[in-house]
This record gives sequence, C-alpha cells and structure tokens, in this order.
Amino acid sequence: MDALENLPPENPAPESLALESLVITRRLRVPLGAPADAVPGWGETAARQLDAALLSVGFTCSPALLARLAGLPGETVVDLGVRVLAAVRRLVGDHVRHNAYFIDFPANVPDTVEFWAGLLREALLDPVTALDPAAARVRPSTLDLLSLPGYGRYRHTYAELLAAHAELVPLAGDRVTVLEAGGNLESEARDLYFSLAGSQAPLAAEDLAALRSLASFCAEQPEDVPVRENRAVVNEVRLAAGLPLLVDTVTDVLRLACGASGGDVTLAAPTRFRSFRRPERRALLAALDGLPPASHGDVTRHREQWKRLGERLHPHEFPRFPRAAQVFEAARGARRVAGLDSRVEAALSAGRTADAVRLLEHAPGALLRRLDHLLRTGSSPSAVLDAAERSAGRASGRVLLSLREHLQNRIAPAAGRVFVNRYGRAWTTPDGRAPLGEETLGRLLAILDEEITRRLPDPGELVVDPDVLDVALPLSGKAVVPGLGMLPRGSLSRVDGELLRFFVHWRQAGQRTDYDLSALMLDASYGDPEQVSWTNYSGDFAQYSGDLTDAADGASEFIDVRLAEATRPIIIPLVNVYSGEPFDEAAEAFFGFMTRDAEQEGRPFEPRTVRMKSDLRGSGRIALPLVFLRGGDGAWRVKWLHLYLKGHPRFNQVEGNRVTTSLLVRSIVERDHLRVRYLADLLRAKATAPVTAATATAATATATGRATYIGLEAPADLPPGARVYTAATLHELIPA
Repeated sequence: MDALENLPPENPAPESLALESLVITRRLRVPLGAPADAVPGWGETAARQLDAALLSVGFTCSPALLARLAGLPGETVVDLGVRVLAAVRRLVGDHVRHNAYFIDFPANVPDTVEFWAGLLREALLDPVTALDPAAARVRPSTLDLLSLPGYGRYRHTYAELLAAHAELVPLAGDRVTVLEAGGNLESEARDLYFSLAGSQAPLAAEDLAALRSLASFCAEQPEDVPVRENRAVVNEVRLAAGLPLLVDTVTDVLRLACGASGGDVTLAAPTRFRSFRRPERRALLAALDGLPPASHGDVTRHREQWKRLGERLHPHEFPRFPRAAQVFEAARGARRVAGLDSRVEAALSAGRTADAVRLLEHAPGALLRRLDHLLRTGSSPSAVLDAAERSAGRASGRVLLSLREHLQNRIAPAAGRVFVNRYGRAWTTPDGRAPLGEETLGRLLAILDEEITRRLPDPGELVVDPDVLDVALPLSGKAVVPGLGMLPRGSLSRVDGELLRFFVHWRQAGQRTDYDLSALMLDASYGDPEQVSWTNYSGDFAQYSGDLTDAADGASEFIDVRLAEATRPIIIPLVNVYSGEPFDEAAEAFFGFMTRDAEQEGRPFEPRTVRMKSDLRGSGRIALPLVFLRGGDGAWRVKWLHLYLKGHPRFNQVEGNRVTTSLLVRSIVERDHLRVRYLADLLRAKATAPVTAATATAATATATGRATYIGLEAPADLPPGARVYTAATLHELIPA
C-alpha cells in the first residue's frame, strides 16, 4: 500500500488521464489493453498491493482484474494503481482529510449550553484573549456568539485526531465495491460515450461535461441522439469535423451555437456568442435553411438569443440560404410567425379544445404532456382519449413513462403537488385539480402499458435483483449529481447498520464560507419536529460533531444517528449555506452518509463504511439530498430527494425552514414514483424464460440463448453476451 501511494505515476496525456478516471468512476472498470502473455517479474505482488490499498477505501479487484494485472510488469501495475486509487478515493470522498471540531467525536461532545458557557468564560477570563479586541465583543448587551475566540475553527490537527481514535474494526457488512477489468481506453470511452449520448433522459451538468470530453476523444460519432442537449454537444464535434449536423428544429441550431461558444446548451442562461469561421457560419445557416418554415415558430421563445446569433452569422452574406434568413427576420419581428404553443393557447383560451387537440396531434409529445389539462377543459373526453391513443405510438418512451407516472398519481387525491426545476429547486402547492374519471384513467393506463410493452425488447432469460425493484426509473437526471451509490429521485433502498453518520465537506474558493450540517426529525405525520445542529448538539438519539465557520483549507461536519434508539421515524439531513459561497461557487462541496455497527470505532470518516457520496451544487442555499424512513416492519430505508431550497441570502438554519422542508419531503415520499419494478413486470411478460425476482440469481441464466440482468451491480457469473443494466446504466432501460 505504501509503495502505491508514494511512487510517482507515469505521465500519460492529460486528456487520456481524465478519460481513464472518468471510466473508472462511472463504470467501475479499469481500462487495460488486450491481454498479453505473463511478464516475469513482480506484477502479481504489485497487484496484491493494489488490492490491499483498495480494500482500505472499500474497493477490491475482481479475480479477472487481478489476473490481468498480475501479467503486467510491476512498474506498470504500480503506476496504474496510483491512478486507480486516486480515482476511487475521490469517488468516495477520501481524497481530503476529514477533521472534526470535537476531537473525540462522537464521544465527549459537550452539552450545547455548557460549550457556549465555556467559550464565554475563556473569552472573559483568559489573560491572552482578554487583551484581544474580540474580548470586547462579549460585553455589549447584544452578543454575537459566533465571533467568540476559538469558535468555528479546528483546535487540533488531523494527526492529533487520528491519535485520539482507534483503528476501524472491519466487519463483513462494510462496503466492498468491485472493480472489473475493462478493455482498452478507446473502447471503454466509446461505450461510455454512446451510452450517455443515447440516453433517453436529460443528463446532469456533470454528465454533459463528460459527454463533451468523450465526444472530442472518440472518432466514431453516434447518429441517434434523442435528447436535444446531448445532441448539441455531439453536434459541436460534428461541426468542427465538417460532418452533417443532427438537427430537426431551429432550436437545435441555437443550442449548437451556444455550445460551440462555450455557453449553455440548455438555453437557461444567455450566451455570449463567439465569432464563427466562415465554414462554420455556412454549416449553421445551411442547417437552418434545410428546416421547414413551419418550425420557425419556436424562434420567439428565444428571440433575444437569435438576434445576437444573427449578428455573428451574417445571413445576408449567404443569399443561397433564404429560409435561414427568415429565421432571423422572425427574431427581429420583421416576419410574423405563430408558434405551436401560441396557437394552442389561443384555441384553449377561446374554449376550442377540439382545435387545440388537432394542433397538438402534430406534436405527439406535447399532446401527451398536456393530456391532463385537455381532459379537464374539454367537453368530450373520448375525443381527447382517441387523440392520445393515436399519438402514443409516435411519442418518445420517456414521455410515455412520465405520463404513466403522472396518471398513477391521479388515481387518489394528492396532499399537494411538488414541482422541481432542472436545478433541483423545488416548491409545493395544494392540489386543486378536478379528479379524472376512473374509466378515463383505466383506458389511458391500458394504452400506455400496451405501447410501452410493445417497445421493450424480448429479454430472453430475465434475471432481476430484488434490491433494484424499488429504484425509480431515471426519467430525468438533471438534478442527480453523479457519485458513489447515487440513485434517481424517488428511489427506495434499505439501510443496514446500527449507526448512521451524515457528513459534509466543503472548501471555500475565496470568501469565508460557513456551511451547517443539520438533521430534522419528524413523527409519522411529519410534525412535532426535533433538530440537531450547531444550535443543539445532541438529541435523544443523534449527535453533532461541532460547527466550523471557515473552510480555507477545507472543513468537515458530521451527525451521528443511533437508529435502534430513534424515537422519530423520519430523519432528514440538510446542508444550510449560513454565509459565504453557495454550493456551485465553492471550490469543493460534497455530502454523503456512512453506516456502521455499534462495536465499530475508527475515525469520524472511514471510507469503507461510506454508502453514498456526491457533490453539492445548484442555485439553492439549502440542500435536501435524501430522507431516512422507518417502515412498519421496523426496517430503515432511504428515499432519494435531490432537492434544493432557495433559502435566505444569509443565515439559513434548520429551525427557519422546517415547515417548507417537511412539506416538500412529504410530497416526494408520498408520490408513487414509477420504479424498475414496473418495467421488470412488463419484461417478464415478454421473456422467453422468465425468472421471478424473488428467486433470481445470476447463476440461473444459462449460457445458451439471450439473457438480461437488472441489478444494482453486475455479478461475476453472468453468461457471455448477457445484457446488463446496473445503477450506472439504468437510463439504457428506458425504451426509445
């Protein structure tokens, strides 16, 4: 282990190094060249050293990976091992030193009042601090406790913290994540590239950045990119290479121009367009000219950006593209173009629902997204249902699944409606919608189930891991930051262990920044709140590690929850931006949780006990990553939220947002999310040799014929050629 951590790595190209790390962290595969004859030397010893080092952070090499590494020269294994270890340590959050404010945490944490009284006593009586100007601040009638000397900063070194804690006692329940042997970097990067580019669901900002890196590396380019933001990233490479562009709307061209200028392909923020070379201008204008004038109605949605783009493209210099010039005339208002949305809204406002339905049938996805509203405004539900049935076969699979989830939540009245934007910002409102009739809902659900089943492939022999059945289908990934153990919003997974420990780490980029880790505990009706935070260090079953108010060199906070002693069935961790830089401006910010058994000691942060870790981002100033729920069987489960609240510009505290938090969490918890169980049942009906989820194991799939496996992780005993869907590739399960 020491050899792996101390020897310097090779110096591969920075681009290759970044892609190698991307493959390791996203696919848990180590890119290797083709298997070669064993090389005499100490490759096997180095491989064992790497495996031991990986075990210390909760990872291990598969037997196939160990065998491949053993056949390489020892120096090569060491150089590769340094890079692999660095990648997985960052994935789990072990690349930083996690110190705690109270050195013995979770032991010897003082009572909150006693702690503040001690700081006051120190400030008033200590001969050194009494001479400090800060001492004067304890005398006025208004006292800022956070300004007391010694508060909010580490009072011991990381080495002293390590000396105060025993080594972690390894147990069988500790996390061990298996790293598999991959192909060469080119093939692994291509597979990841095509997986992201072909996703039926929008990607997170981090995945879009990964897609851009992969697109510039991979020579082969996909021809089918269903999500338009992804298509814009792929088109950037095609534009630079002089390849035909993948566009079918004018907005595709605008997204491409934004991406090629280093701007936002989602069009949420304005872009400062660069000067395009003449071949680029010709390609963009040719793409616009090839689109029918009927598509020009979308121009008005981004009128100002089109005006700025026209200043860069100079369409008057290309008279052979007259329809491209019409696009910019529409943007300037010199040519009136009515878009589909405006015509539909005009028909609805005039009470002409039938006309609106006829218009929307030309855009089947738009019709299905408005279906609930159309059914509640029209006088003839049967006509709307007939149009929906005709449109279902032309809409995307993601739209069908999203509508399916929406409708199954209309069967019973909801306590409230929850809305979440692309940044994870959420808000709730009472549900005042009129109910949809039972017959209407039944017909719609049957239409959708039939069409979704038709699009699913025959899985052959189907094997489903029961642990994946309650994972929500990834219908949108925009608010889900990639990381370790991440699942889509609405997913449920079991929590094992007697001690639950939340952690947050942040490092400020410039100004002093104070994040506060807190926990809100509620009863079964989401009331009677209790909290543990910097204003209340301990509860009946939870304990806080201490408040840090400056993170120039990084800061970590923890909360311990003893699950067996918990008197509240709902536990919500929160991260509040009290002051300073928001999540997306800090140099680094991430959250996660660990589980341990009661007899395990160890440091406050032990990487092999980490079950989930991901970066914090988003424009909100309060993060709600997940909620822990105790079921009627007494077992604890975690439900994934991926939410952010706007909060106040400064001084956010759990006490000030507990009502909003409880309303939002209740809306997500009580929502009936569409889960893997739904698609697994449909696949099972099509399977040539179905295997029930309760008895499924990888070994039940024989080596003959086709096999499909769905689970959180891929087992080692699958037959060759089996199609595998894991937590990292569930988006591939969404039918086109």
